[in-house]
Amino acid sequence: MIRRFIFFLFFDTLISGITILSAYLLRFNFQIPELWFNNLPEIFITLLAIKVIVLAYFRVYNLIWRLVSLQDILNIIKAHFVVYSLFTLMVALRLDYLLPIPKSVIFIDFFLSLGFISLFRISRRLYLENRVTMTANPTLIIGVTDRVDHIIKQCRTGELNYSPVAILDIEEETTRKRGYISNVRIYGEENLRDIVNNYGIQSVIINSQVGDMNHLFDKLKKLGVSHIKISSGLSEKISNISIEDLLARHPKDLDLVAVEKFIRGKRVLITGAGGSIGSELSIQVKGFGADEVYLVEHSEFNLYQINEKLVKTNHKNYLIDIKNRERLRDVFAENRVDLVLHAAAYKHVPLCEENIDSAVENNILGSINVIDLAIEYGVDKVVIISTDKAVRPTNVMGTTKRIVELYAQNIDAGKTEIGAVRFGNVLGSSGSVIPKFKELIESNQPITVTHPDITRYFMLISEACQLVLQAGTLAKNGEIFILDMGEPIKIVDLAKKMKQIYGREDLPIQFVGLRPGEKKYEELLISDSEFNTKYESIFVTKPTEYNIEELRKDIERLIEAKGLEKLPILKEIVPEFNHNQYGQ
Repeated sequence: MIRRFIFFLFFDTLISGITILSAYLLRFNFQIPELWFNNLPEIFITLLAIKVIVLAYFRVYNLIWRLVSLQDILNIIKAHFVVYSLFTLMVALRLDYLLPIPKSVIFIDFFLSLGFISLFRISRRLYLENRVTMTANPTLIIGVTDRVDHIIKQCRTGELNYSPVAILDIEEETTRKRGYISNVRIYGEENLRDIVNNYGIQSVIINSQVGDMNHLFDKLKKLGVSHIKISSGLSEKISNISIEDLLARHPKDLDLVAVEKFIRGKRVLITGAGGSIGSELSIQVKGFGADEVYLVEHSEFNLYQINEKLVKTNHKNYLIDIKNRERLRDVFAENRVDLVLHAAAYKHVPLCEENIDSAVENNILGSINVIDLAIEYGVDKVVIISTDKAVRPTNVMGTTKRIVELYAQNIDAGKTEIGAVRFGNVLGSSGSVIPKFKELIESNQPITVTHPDITRYFMLISEACQLVLQAGTLAKNGEIFILDMGEPIKIVDLAKKMKQIYGREDLPIQFVGLRPGEKKYEELLISDSEFNTKYESIFVTKPTEYNIEELRKDIERLIEAKGLEKLPILKEIVPEFNHNQYGQ
């Protein structure tokens, strides 16, 4: 701090001496009369003393040279107005017999001093931000956003090891007037190939949520770009592009205002609160202003993890298995619950095939407990997380989820509004294919895919949960809402894409055969009887009628049966169940 003060003081003294002398020279046409010249040292010392005191008051000596901002320059301007106002006042009070100085010299020196001191302060930053570095790692920035200028400055100051040489504007408006940002030229998308070839582009930084990321990635790879990064608008970090970035859909009709209105001030109970979906729902409802959140989770570790993420928020932790009706009843009895988000379920298809009894008891009996108690305690609304595997199910897990949908559609819910939300795979969830592929690639092992034709729907966890809450605003009477998951993706194509991202295209892909209960194609609709809602990303289906008393009896028989004995009963309840026990 002291060294910085001395450094700036030295140069301010030097600049002030030069500017006051220059002011006199300009005033007297470079021939200063001896009368005025003899008083110049006193004028200089007096003016410098006032200047140093005022500049110090405005913290001009505390700034970091390479990070000088517009606010710092504004402080220098303010300080100069104060300095020269005080000095002019001294002259106006007829103290000029002590400080004889032509009034025009004060005026000239003001502008010279202000200009040169400001220029000196900002000179280092101007140098760092405008030095030519095209020879090292020439980089293309894609997407014209508010972040571009900041990225370029980070590169030029050495914070990022990239050299921006061009910016690509990929907006659809071809009539946009293109120019420069921080002296880097903006080009249209039609110039991509020429930019890569002419500048020798090695790296690309993509601004998040810019166009079709997957298509853009393929284009860049075909042009030979080896390093593709993405700029996160939230964390302001430059990171490697991920498969989640490429597959993210970013629904355009997310109505966050409606979701916040739906959640704010409510007391929300979330089952399976430590799982992939449940934990994200827990975080989001707090973000949308829930008054209190009740976290119900049977895994101690999962509950611990979500509790750590919600530190300093108003929530309660319940280490409970939803199959335990009486313990679950205590939660409803102790709290006035407004909304239930039911995410607890066994979801791993092969494990459910191996453990049919556990899958049926947890997914069906546990869900019935949640629904019945919510109705009994007058909860306003229940939103059930379902799955695309409930459509024409070929496995036990999907069939249990379909039975829960039937129960929710046909139960006499009284004043409680119930709805189920059906969607496909979420990117990066525990036990999903993407973390598995990452692990195989990082450990240099062949990537295993069950079948060359197998396809799945994918969506970001955060986006899926936001749409779940949005669908919850529509739920009234047992509807099943279907999230628009876009086009299904071949798993083998997903594996190839991940090899590209990690630069491990040499790794082989091995096909190991379908697992028990697995089918090649997932569906989101049972029939074409879906209807549009006011949101393009959410559809709703007609309810399926099933006498609730018969359904209860069928479920009782299902619970009492053991192991494989349950399969025929599952088929009775869900006629479209076509068990693919051996993954054929």
